[in-house]
Amino acid sequence: MTDAPTKAGFVALIGEPNAGKSTLLNRMVGAKVSIVTHKVQTTRARIRGVAMDGQAQLIFIDTPGLFKPRRRLDRAMVAAAWGGAADADVVVLMIEAHRGMSEGVKAILANLADRTGKTKVALVINKIDKVKSEGLLALTRDMNEAFPFAETFMISAERGHGCDALRAWLVEQVPEGPWLYPEDQIADLPMRMIAAEMTREKLTLRLHQELPYELTVETENWEERPDGSARIDQLIYVARDGHKGIVLGKGGETIKAVSQAARAEIMEFVGRPVHLFLQVKVRPNWLEEKERYSEMGLDFKDGNT
Repeated sequence: MTDAPTKAGFVALIGEPNAGKSTLLNRMVGAKVSIVTHKVQTTRARIRGVAMDGQAQLIFIDTPGLFKPRRRLDRAMVAAAWGGAADADVVVLMIEAHRGMSEGVKAILANLADRTGKTKVALVINKIDKVKSEGLLALTRDMNEAFPFAETFMISAERGHGCDALRAWLVEQVPEGPWLYPEDQIADLPMRMIAAEMTREKLTLRLHQELPYELTVETENWEERPDGSARIDQLIYVARDGHKGIVLGKGGETIKAVSQAARAEIMEFVGRPVHLFLQVKVRPNWLEEKERYSEMGLDFKDGNT
């Protein structure tokens, strides 16, 4: 037992799409709670992962990537990202070392002061293994000239380099207070939403560039069975008839492979047998349906122009 006071606080991870926010969140939490693919803009909801460090509880908000929105879903995602930053005790801006001060990063920097106010903002330069040290130093100087960051960290979220130092600093920043979640809870998303995200990730990985935005997954039913297993029924919504065939694949091979991969990951996550059933439905206007946004943890109104 320790006499040290408990601490708890929210840490918002912001940055361009594919900066590595989900990878860092999963590493900090020690489990996979956020969708990770090589595609951009895969995180839709503000996923909270809970990490324990001694007497401190860090609640990470993995926000959607900040980018120039074109459609309702885009606008709702960007609003959610900035909303996550506004609600946090500490903000972490992640950028990719090899991309540096891209136009997207410059756009974020232009809004950062207004959006974060007096909240401390740390700069995290990710994927440092892709750049030589001279380039990292120059990038660090340029970024800190553009914004008064409280601290700068150079990391590889994928390999774990530099993540312990970042975590220790974050623990120092969060305020004293009671823990906000049970000690053994790693995410505040409902399990049915985490399961849907896992299936969507497998679809995204399997279909590559064919359906970047045109599908979503919802867990329609979660039934606990007497033998300790769970039956999960999920719906995959696509926008066009032609997309249904792509998701199913020749002879149903694509949907079968996705189902097997998603089931294995969900089983590992919940630690018990799972029976997963997937169904594909065509809904041409799902991107304009309020219910779909609620399932993704987004505010439908934020998508208004």
